[in-house]
Amino acid sequence: MGDPLRLYGLNALVLNAADGIGEAIARTLVKHGATVIAADTSNSGVVQQFAAVKGVTGHVANLTDPDQLTKLVRDAVEKLGGLDIVVNDFLLKQEAPIAKVDDGLERVLRTRATLTMAVCREALPHMKTSPAGRIINIGFLRSFFAADADDASARAEQDLANLTRALAIETAEFGITANYIQPGAVMTPESREAFRKDKALRDHCIRSSAARRLGEPVDIAKVALFLASDDAVFVSGTGVAVDGGRTGN
Repeated sequence: MGDPLRLYGLNALVLNAADGIGEAIARTLVKHGATVIAADTSNSGVVQQFAAVKGVTGHVANLTDPDQLTKLVRDAVEKLGGLDIVVNDFLLKQEAPIAKVDDGLERVLRTRATLTMAVCREALPHMKTSPAGRIINIGFLRSFFAADADDASARAEQDLANLTRALAIETAEFGITANYIQPGAVMTPESREAFRKDKALRDHCIRSSAARRLGEPVDIAKVALFLASDDAVFVSGTGVAVDGGRTGN
């Protein structure tokens, strides 16, 4: 445990990787030996972001179209020569934080599931031959929800848990693991904008964490590294809350 090159020789695809959590994960994986395709949208600056980072290639893609996600996986496999690790992180923007469990939330969850499965269905045939196949799904940030929207936040996490468990069962015979990370309130560009508009939400997120602070993208990236490594070979179908000990107060 703790091998600085524990991912040497493995190939990874990280979505929503131009900044925030995705960027931190891409940089952490390459630091530990992986070769990474960091994918994001055309206006994200992802190519420039990683232009000077050896082992990471920024790649422009439409992350909201299942057909384009299929093409993204094919492009990644062609460039990398194979695929071992997939990190699904979908930024589904809302005009305002989600406040309750309603049809709007259910539509968002169906969209996330559709996009996640589009990536995984195309990736799995290539991952079946990997010695270390890993699927890591990233949950919505706490700032995606209103301060008093614990039910909506819990519904979103349960949906991701169900999706991830189904993937874990489907892929287990090939030695592939599937897990999810549920972030708390993490300081990403999206969170900063949400907290700028609603300081009360920011204060609530800090009070609700036993750590009494907001998380940083690297906090999530360190857990993703663990799940991508051999250290987590017997961990599958489960989730890790990275929220500083959320109390719900």
